[in-house]
Amino acid sequence: MMGGQSSKAASTDVPLPMKMGNHSLYASDLSSYEAACVEDPSLQSFDATIQERTGRVITSLAHGVEVRSLSIDSLKEVTGSMLEMNQEVVKVILECKQDIWNKKDQELFSLVNDFFENSLHTLDFCNALEKCLKRAREKQIIVKSAMTYFEEESQNGVEGSVYLKTLQELKSFKETKDPFTEEFYSLFHSIYKQQASMLKKLQIKKQKLDKKLKSLKTLRRVSNAIFVAAFVSVLIFTVVAAALAAPPVVTALAGALSVPLGSVGKWCNSLFRKYETALKGQKEIISSMQVGAYITLTDLDNIRVSIDKLEIEFESLLQNAEFALRNEGAVRLAVDEIKKKIETFADIIESLSEQADKCSRQIRRARTVVLQKIIKYPG
Repeated sequence: MMGGQSSKAASTDVPLPMKMGNHSLYASDLSSYEAACVEDPSLQSFDATIQERTGRVITSLAHGVEVRSLSIDSLKEVTGSMLEMNQEVVKVILECKQDIWNKKDQELFSLVNDFFENSLHTLDFCNALEKCLKRAREKQIIVKSAMTYFEEESQNGVEGSVYLKTLQELKSFKETKDPFTEEFYSLFHSIYKQQASMLKKLQIKKQKLDKKLKSLKTLRRVSNAIFVAAFVSVLIFTVVAAALAAPPVVTALAGALSVPLGSVGKWCNSLFRKYETALKGQKEIISSMQVGAYITLTDLDNIRVSIDKLEIEFESLLQNAEFALRNEGAVRLAVDEIKKKIETFADIIESLSEQADKCSRQIRRARTVVLQKIIKYPG
């Protein structure tokens, strides 16, 4: 492999700063690269290409030294090989979809924006629900007022026209509109659709991040490719300097290049760790939003069930009020049925109010958690 063969060649042909002995600046990085080659068939192919081109360049340069000159063809071989190796690195990076070095993830940014926008819309829905419940309580008060009048009028012990106030209140109840308007239901369906869509997008994004985290081996391939390309670049230019038979230049060049190259391996590893940390940071943000969206959807489902129950009770109260208004002789029977329903109606109203409050609190909590993750996220 490249690491091993370079070591052998460097021990005889390369100036002292480039020697690959046990104390070399690059020994640990090349050992890591060699180990990666053993495990990664794709990197083996890359390494074979690098070996072939490096060998071709050095052979050409060696021929130039034998005839005491460097031909134009030899220099073309050097520059051409450099371009080819850079292209190999580009190919590896492209295989990783070139998103490794993106400083900003536009998809994540869009999801975060949508999450906060949707959460505000859901808070608006909770406020709209409270307004509907306020109207429901007003209807509850009218019904209870009718019950009070009925008790007062019943004390007279006379049937029929004596229930004028009771019937008047029941008529007032009947003429009031449904507490849940068409606009409210339209808002509910819109919010529910937004949250369901949000949850689906977050699930897809999380799957992508999970896939990337499982594919970090590919990123290792990229970092190794960059490192070995940089190493070979220095090796070739050092051989060129040696071929020019200018020892002071060789020493200066090798010394100058040893500093940046010595940090290439560390830079690649640092890049890898930063990418891994960034992915995990993104996953934390996505997971937080996913939990928030799931809880909101659950709350909306519970609210919808309770609204359906309240509508059923409201419709039952209306039917009994209409029955009493059509049949004045059956007022007592209708009122007895209303008494059975009104407490359930009141209980559902209070339950819905608690659910709306709970939904609002959990939305605010989810917003806070996501904000904390974003602040923590190093991206």
